Amino acid sequence: MNNVLMIDRKGAVSHSLQAAMALNGFNVDIISSEREALKRVRTDDYRIVISDTDLPGVDTAELLSRIGKEAPDLPVIMTSEAGSVKGAVSAMQAGAADYLLKPFKPDTLILSLQKAMVRKKQSPGPREDRRQTGRTGKIVTRDQKVIELLEVAKNIAKSRATVLILGESGTGKELLAAYIHQNSLSRENSFIALNCAALPEHLAESELFGHEKGSFTGAVSRKIGKFELARGGTILLDEISEMALTLQAKLLRVLQEKEIDRIGGSQPVRIDARVIAISNVDLKKAVQDGKFRKDLFYRINVIPLTLPPLRERRDDILLLAEHFIRKYCRENERQEKEMTGNACRKLVDYSWPGNIRELENTIERAVIISSGKIIPSRMITLDSESSIRTNTVEFSPGMSVKEMERKLISQTLRKVNDNRTHAAEMLGISIRTLRNKLKEYQEKNAA
Repeated sequence: MNNVLMIDRKGAVSHSLQAAMALNGFNVDIISSEREALKRVRTDDYRIVISDTDLPGVDTAELLSRIGKEAPDLPVIMTSEAGSVKGAVSAMQAGAADYLLKPFKPDTLILSLQKAMVRKKQSPGPREDRRQTGRTGKIVTRDQKVIELLEVAKNIAKSRATVLILGESGTGKELLAAYIHQNSLSRENSFIALNCAALPEHLAESELFGHEKGSFTGAVSRKIGKFELARGGTILLDEISEMALTLQAKLLRVLQEKEIDRIGGSQPVRIDARVIAISNVDLKKAVQDGKFRKDLFYRINVIPLTLPPLRERRDDILLLAEHFIRKYCRENERQEKEMTGNACRKLVDYSWPGNIRELENTIERAVIISSGKIIPSRMITLDSESSIRTNTVEFSPGMSVKEMERKLISQTLRKVNDNRTHAAEMLGISIRTLRNKLKEYQEKNAA
């Protein structure tokens, strides 16, 4: 059994969660005290820690730091009942292996535990930030449209022109950006990726352009921004449509002048990073709606590349499924597996609203929960837009529209395992709107 220490302010978890952990080889000890947790970590043999971020009087970053001092290689998964993008980013930056929003399903926790264990085996040294080192995953395809797109991407990679990659969520846009960098003349230099939707507005400018010591409260030292870190290489701006309009104006100047101004700086700094922007929304419509600057759109739309959704790449579904089966069998130290004919048909007949990301998650789950060498059809569990829209949400006469909205958002998040980008798409709202709604609910609970 793998011993797991769970720090929960209530000091208890559901029987179903404990049973699922036991069935998957995890023995859990549950405590509610930070002091007791640090003592246990110091004296007992644990493989992983699951900690509540809502512990009274305990700072998440400080807790992670203290656990890290006692056991440097011990992965920590953070959980929260009132999660936010800011909280998730802060926890991951502080060294958390994962961040889960309560209530979560047992399968969600088991997958998180499995991933943390695999990462620990593969990375005995300090944890790397994948978003800063770049993704080097293989682009798997035999679809003619995608093959032609890759040829175009390879041809333009040698230039310094700005690239705009479009496509639905989960189609592999970040992989295509990494492919362009790997085939560029600056492939030996940095590939820096930044998710604009996950940036708190008050920190966004500092993250992009940096700041000088003392330029604002909390600026205790100089910070080099992402544009400077990407000097000579590539900077990827993911979900650029979610960037605030004020920041869009400053980004436009950077692209035009090839220089940035650190907050509190006395002179501009020259930069030569190649910019790749990513969006899963129609930027032309965003311009019409006043949510995106027209001049910035024309500046980044020099070379547009559009990845087709998985439902238009039917020949790739089984090819990708086999690729992910090999990958997750290897990562989870499972024997090689293959799918039955019915399982294959189930995959091919599905519309894949979540695209390749949804397919990968589906296969990873099937590999982990199936025993033996065969993956039968019943192990392929699918979610779809229709299942989310037709599932019963409990409404009652007299319930306010606000409460109905809250229930719908909550159920949608549960259906997509707390993937906020996917949930926003299903609800027909932007991820920023979803983030603001969740923040509103959190503040109301705290009041």
